Amino acid sequence: MLIEIASLFTPDEAQAMRQALLERPWVDGKVTAGQRSVREKYNRQLAEDDELGIRLGERILQRLSDNALFMSAALPKRIYPPLFNRYGGGEAFGFHIDNAIRGIKGVRERVRTDLSATLFLADPNTYDGGELVIRDTFGEHSVKLPAGHMVLYPGTSVHKVNPVNRGERIAAFFWIESLVREDSQRSLLLDMDVAIQRLSAQQADDDSLLQLSGVYHNLLRRWSDV
Repeated sequence: MLIEIASLFTPDEAQAMRQALLERPWVDGKVTAGQRSVREKYNRQLAEDDELGIRLGERILQRLSDNALFMSAALPKRIYPPLFNRYGGGEAFGFHIDNAIRGIKGVRERVRTDLSATLFLADPNTYDGGELVIRDTFGEHSVKLPAGHMVLYPGTSVHKVNPVNRGERIAAFFWIESLVREDSQRSLLLDMDVAIQRLSAQQADDDSLLQLSGVYHNLLRRWSDV
């Protein structure tokens, strides 16, 4: 399930974040790569303990906490603090799969990477390439979104970032541990939640809404990992 979270930030907000990030020192992106993906990863990354990165990450998480689509689609239990990467001059990240478990630097908490997220911060017209390519049973899906938009996709997916041959691609990326670890179950719950909200807006029959809401919460109770 690929979900676009549109306009999480305005273009002006994304530009301000990008300009601030460009003034910070960047390190080799291999510092957070796994044993296999380190051979495919060629980019730069903001240090995990960079003060600006921490502040911007907190801002992203606050914005997401107010986003109904994100909350319904992800059903977040834990979120790995957002990181920031930068691609340019032919840099790319070949096909790989994210580590299943990631430890948060400086604390003992670990996050199961049920979902991956990429928040695009650069205007797509300012760089060539840099598409996020996600492979699933239906083939490959290429994603290159406007600045301030985010894509959410299963952490089990094989994916890559195409080479950036003009300009620079700057983005935030992070992982979510969901209350419901199976993507197919989250997808069913999201469809049901959207239907309930739509029927509520249409002032549908209260008894039917109550029954449907009960089914939703009983499924969530059965499938949730708390």
